Amino acid sequence: MYKRQPLVGAEPEEVVVGNSITVNIHTLVGTFLDELLAGNGPDREGVPAADGEWTPDGDPEADPAVLVNELDFPSDHYAIRAQLRQRGIDPDEKLRVVPSRDGRTIDPRDIEAALAEHDDVGIVFMPTALYRSGQLFDVPRIAKAAHEAGAYAGFDAAHSAGAVPHEFDEAGVDFAVWCTYKYLNAGPGSIGALFVAERHHGLAPALAGWWGHEKATQFEMNMTYTPADSAGAWQIGTPPLLSAAPLEGAAELLREAGIRRVRKKSLALTDFLIALVDERLPAVSVGTPRGHASRGGHVALEHPEAERLSEALRDRGVVVDFRPPNVVRVCPAAPYTSFADVLEVVDEIEAILDSGAHEAYATSEGGVT
Repeated sequence: MYKRQPLVGAEPEEVVVGNSITVNIHTLVGTFLDELLAGNGPDREGVPAADGEWTPDGDPEADPAVLVNELDFPSDHYAIRAQLRQRGIDPDEKLRVVPSRDGRTIDPRDIEAALAEHDDVGIVFMPTALYRSGQLFDVPRIAKAAHEAGAYAGFDAAHSAGAVPHEFDEAGVDFAVWCTYKYLNAGPGSIGALFVAERHHGLAPALAGWWGHEKATQFEMNMTYTPADSAGAWQIGTPPLLSAAPLEGAAELLREAGIRRVRKKSLALTDFLIALVDERLPAVSVGTPRGHASRGGHVALEHPEAERLSEALRDRGVVVDFRPPNVVRVCPAAPYTSFADVLEVVDEIEAILDSGAHEAYATSEGGVT
């Protein structure tokens, strides 16, 4: 029995499997917005914020804002906008978006500058890794900046959980969400997961359901909802067992391998991939940061015909993602991908581009261009 959750660096009571990742964003962002609106701000270096800091007074200027970035996965913004609207807060005014300098990455200095510029930010919600470029964020730095500004620090870890070791407790993260169908290898449609720091246990979830009820009395079917005193409070309905079952075996394999060994091999695989692309694919650019501290588990290969190239690769048995407008996302998952596999992927890309085989495929707009 593990005393801590090694994948995200947390106590067992701080992590729970449940819902989907977008549902978890809804309930957690909603929960912490409610806390802000009730006048209960986050800790600042261990000192609770003064009561009433975010107390609503009818003035929209006094409403808390949520800080995100322009390269986020779109669903995150959809959910946050919905939670703001449900509280009578205009998302066009209070969803503050950090811009990208290069269209690929977010500079942490720009997050810090946004916090310095806007004193109404109550929640900072950032990815641990960008879904498109694979940039890995400095989670402790962002959490520290959020807390110094009097904001909660939340993260979407979908594109790093299972590939990159995290220490959410040590970093001071307030809450986080992730899926289990990417690096956790539980397959398409598998269940989501979340982290809530112990200091926030006991809060009333924004989306309450019977599965988040206090476990000792859950089956007494009381009409009064009593939230579990753990991250389990943010579960909502009965877990879908067919979507949860694959996770047990997949997570056990990751535990046996060890997340730090997985990370070491992942970096070696992506180093190898980047080196091969540089050497053999002059028409392809690497859109992922090259430094280990700034790179997650996948590599964004940029090419003007990325969509058609990705289709040609799939027909040759190479499973990749296309991300508009020009990215083929290659993810050599460490537990089961070999260096020979990486070499074969580059061989296939080279053969396709040299032969022009991708030109036979239609684009999503229709027709062959």
